[in-house]
Amino acid sequence: MHPIFKRYFREGNCYMTFDIQKANMWKRISAFIFDGILLVILAIGIALVLSSVLRYDSYHDTLNGCYEKYAKEYGISLDLTKEQYDKMSEQERSDYDASLKKANEALSKDPDAQHAYSMVLNLTLLITTISLLLAFLGWEFVVPLIFGNGQTMGKKIFGVALMRPDGVKINTVSLFIRTILGKFTIETMIPVLIIMMILGNAIGVVGIVILGAIIVLQVILLATSDNRSLIHDFLANTVAVDLSSQMIFESEQALIDYKQKLHAEKAARQDY
Repeated sequence: MHPIFKRYFREGNCYMTFDIQKANMWKRISAFIFDGILLVILAIGIALVLSSVLRYDSYHDTLNGCYEKYAKEYGISLDLTKEQYDKMSEQERSDYDASLKKANEALSKDPDAQHAYSMVLNLTLLITTISLLLAFLGWEFVVPLIFGNGQTMGKKIFGVALMRPDGVKINTVSLFIRTILGKFTIETMIPVLIIMMILGNAIGVVGIVILGAIIVLQVILLATSDNRSLIHDFLANTVAVDLSSQMIFESEQALIDYKQKLHAEKAARQDY
């Protein structure tokens, strides 16, 4: 009998339960790191192409030019550190703050500066989102469709595969949900957006709470779920298994046929 099945007997009948050959955690971590590095490289490459096509650098240079223009006009330094600021006398800090306020007011009234700032902000968000989306679609969706069994390059190298908990092969819809809703949206894009907002002082404690909640949920799922699932596996109803010892069925019918075959073999042996 294949190790994925265990037989239990009661009142003369044969009951079979599925024994999942879960992938070793170190194999999963190794595959995750390998895939993560290559996915980041792919995302950066896409981002560079998009930056060139959308003229991100030109808007960034225009904005920096406006900063330098008003910094020079109002006698303030763009490279002033907190330590340098703290070393100023009270009068020097007062003069600096007054000049900084005037420079900011001038920037806010400069249409070129405002347009460049708006474009840099919007393009940063757009490029980040599209580059990560395309990277995930390519590496975590298209590649597994080519290799089969939900395998990325990292999973293939370390012998890890994906399947449904009942042993049936993962389908395209489940793989898409796992990739786009789980990995891209919840586990990557939401944290990235929150971090960007935190750095831009657009969100405070709420962002930190949301990030913490995602991390805690991941830990709880990993520690308490029977199949050591993460959010993306929970949403797609998938499990990571050791391909060398796990039988994966093409369809539910193939699984049923295999169970019936085992039952028939058992019945034939009992006749003797």
